[in-house]
Amino acid sequence: MKVKTMLFDFDGTLADTLPVCFHAFQEVFHKYDSRPLSKEDIIGMFGPSEVGIIEQNLHNRHYVKKAIEDYYDFYDKEHTKLVNKNTEILELIRLLQEKGIQYAIVTGKARRSYEISIKHLFPTDTFHISITGDDVIHPKPHPEGIMQAMKRLSASTEETLYIGDSTADIQAGLSANLKTVGVNWLSNSHGSKFVVKPPHYEFTNIADFIRTFIESGHMR
Repeated sequence: MKVKTMLFDFDGTLADTLPVCFHAFQEVFHKYDSRPLSKEDIIGMFGPSEVGIIEQNLHNRHYVKKAIEDYYDFYDKEHTKLVNKNTEILELIRLLQEKGIQYAIVTGKARRSYEISIKHLFPTDTFHISITGDDVIHPKPHPEGIMQAMKRLSASTEETLYIGDSTADIQAGLSANLKTVGVNWLSNSHGSKFVVKPPHYEFTNIADFIRTFIESGHMR
């Protein structure tokens, strides 16, 4: 079957942004709750956008709005220091454009942090379609965001891949009846264990993914 559409998660899949996410959350929860958080603690909160994470987990409720603003301030100021551009990812996007394969982002990030990362890492017109955590009622592993992206692209389930680095990504893709690709190709991907149900394909190398799905253009 020919691959005509690829839907990508963002954090840990196309952008190595987890270090700046961790930093911003650790700063905020330390400042307002005097609460140290490990990376594992933060990953355990993932699902909703960063706004939802702070709203649901900050103990000092009086400071939720200030904490959200501080999160974005930390995220923007430390982005260049903590997150590097990835030339292989930029080449991947260039090849998708060259081959005429539709692509879009489906991420749990809020629009605001997503646009900060795009500003730092990608040309501004790289992703014409992006579904963020602000655009859905139900975050991943619910497939709502994927279904929105597919509708906007007029994509068929038989010719679409969903690519992500977390168990929630794979669950969302499977719930949308898509072929799923689990990746662990960035330094700070969530990890290679997909604990509920395995994806159809797994890659630890961007070049192998390009050879398999972009240069060949077909699903195995």
